[in-house]
Amino acid sequence: QVQLVESGGGLVQAGGSLRLSCAASGLTFGRYNMGWFRQALGKEHEFVAAITWTGGSTYYADSVKGRFTISRDNAKNTVYLQMNSLKPEDTAVYYCAASYYGRTYDRSGRNLDYWGQGTQVTVSS
Repeated sequence: QVQLVESGGGLVQAGGSLRLSCAASGLTFGRYNMGWFRQALGKEHEFVAAITWTGGSTYYADSVKGRFTISRDNAKNTVYLQMNSLKPEDTAVYYCAASYYGRTYDRSGRNLDYWGQGTQVTVSS
């Protein structure tokens, strides 16, 4: 049974930082491209960042470029999202999602293989 478990969310003031983690089990983690999405209340889910199965390439939404960093540790079956200079508009539930390495990571989120349950990030002004 595949599980993706996010952690690290919480309440932070604008300008602060958080680091999210997503621990994977039940899959060969090193064979999956990984990414993060977010969904704010009343809005569609939004692509945030992705990293290839080797960690060699990373991709970001324009809204987070320069502030967020995605990374992975294949030995720990974990992907991370370091979030700096947080803004109130970053408030959302953040989800990690996995896509088998043979496919391009689908930034629409419609064709990904596995999702986590999400972790809430709230940025106060």
